[in-house]
Amino acid sequence: MGLLSGLKDSLQRVTDSLFSEDEQKRIGIYGPPNAGKTTLANRIARDWTGDAIGPESHIPHETRRARRKENVEIERNGKSVSIDIVDTPGVTTKVNYEEFLDYEMEKDDAVRRSREATEGVAEAMHWLREDVDGVIYVLDSTEDPFTQVNTMLIGIIESRDLPVLIFANKIDLDDASTQRIRNAFPQHETVPLSALEGNNMDEVYDKIAEYFG
Repeated sequence: MGLLSGLKDSLQRVTDSLFSEDEQKRIGIYGPPNAGKTTLANRIARDWTGDAIGPESHIPHETRRARRKENVEIERNGKSVSIDIVDTPGVTTKVNYEEFLDYEMEKDDAVRRSREATEGVAEAMHWLREDVDGVIYVLDSTEDPFTQVNTMLIGIIESRDLPVLIFANKIDLDDASTQRIRNAFPQHETVPLSALEGNNMDEVYDKIAEYFG
């Protein structure tokens, strides 16, 4: 009887853990190269966990593998949301090794870097199609948002019916235009911010709690 009772208690604990809590939500941070995805991921992680996710760089495709920060708990207006942040490589339709030569890399290093960047794009797409529960889409508000890559990725996000927030980053720069991004994707909410300077992060966290909670 003791063995059967113990087995019953163990099964009950497993059942309770399966059905009492929702699975941790994985929120992917997506966008083109150099939009500020890692800068934003690091700011969110530092603000709520004290730790960064990965190195930041002005060189494109610095993030060549998806990096994950688990159990980021954000509390806003009495509401708490716990998410895993997935910082993904920048997505582009073509990676040319010659673009890395502009950053004083040797040709062999540039070729290797471009190969790693291409693999990173493939990994980012796999996460988007299979493994994320919501998307933070980061755009450089000084650049034209209406590109083939952005249109394609937003289309994939919509086809999966994923909740998505568009963040217009780099509003600290003189030629930034949040409205240009709103006009390109009016079907989704756009939130202005500067991940580097920390501008408007209160609204960013309000929206994350609202959309992904």
